[in-house]
Amino acid sequence: MQERRNWAWHLAVPIVRSALVATTTHEWIGGERIPEAGGCIIVLNHVSHVDPLTAAHLVYDHGRLPHYLAKSGLFRNKALASFLTAAGQIPVERLSRNAAGAFDAAVAAVRGGKCVVVYPEGTITRDPEGWPMTGKSGAARIALETGCPVIPVGQWGAQQLLAPYAKMPDLFPRKLVTMLVGEPVDLSDLAAQPRSVAVIQQTTDRIMAAITALVEEVRGETAPIERFDMRRAGVRQTGNPNKPEPENKIPGEDPS
Repeated sequence: MQERRNWAWHLAVPIVRSALVATTTHEWIGGERIPEAGGCIIVLNHVSHVDPLTAAHLVYDHGRLPHYLAKSGLFRNKALASFLTAAGQIPVERLSRNAAGAFDAAVAAVRGGKCVVVYPEGTITRDPEGWPMTGKSGAARIALETGCPVIPVGQWGAQQLLAPYAKMPDLFPRKLVTMLVGEPVDLSDLAAQPRSVAVIQQTTDRIMAAITALVEEVRGETAPIERFDMRRAGVRQTGNPNKPEPENKIPGEDPS
C-alpha cells in the first residue's frame, strides 16, 4: 500500500467491506491496470449512490487508497467532515464558482501521488437505459494539468443493489457488481496543446468514449450513438430529477 492508513481508514474499511460482502458479489476485471504507485485518476460511469463504495472496494483491493471529489454538503456535519477530511476526501461545491478550489485540491492530490476517483458525468446517469451521459470537464482538466494516467472503468450492477434515488436498497439476493478496468486513455496528442475549450472538450469526449466502450463490454450491449445530454434534454443536473425544484432553491442547485 503506497499511502499509510490512518484512523479513518482503519475505521471505514472493515465496516464497508463487511457491508459489501454481505450484499454483493463482485467481478473485478483488469484491475492490474490500476497503477501500483504515483498519481492517477480513476474515471467511472455513475449508476447508483453506492458507486463510491463499490469503486473504493475495487481500488482498495488493488493496493490504493481512493480519494473522491465529494459534494460539499457532506462536510456540513462536523463529525462526518472530520472523518472525510482525515480520509483525504476533497469537498466540491457543484455548479459553483468555488468548484475551482476543488480542482486545485484534486491537482495537488494527484501531484502528491494519490489516486483520485472521478465520475465525469457529475451525477447519476439520467439516460433512460443507464448508459453513460455526456461528461463534465473536471477529469479532463485535471489530466491535462498533471499529465497523470487516466484509468477508465466501466461498471454495472450497483444499481440493482440501490436503484437511482431509491430510499431503500434491495439486499437479497446478493447483487453482482462487475467492474472492467481499461487501458489508460491516450491523451498524449492533447497534453501539449493549449488548454482551449476545444481541447478540453476533446479530452472529455475521449474519456467518456473509453468508459462507454467498457460499459458496452460489461453489459454485452451497444450504447446509443449519441450520449444523453442533460442540458439538451432539459433535465436538472443535481438532486433527484423526479422531484420538483424546491421553491427556496436556485434552479439546478443540489437540494441536499
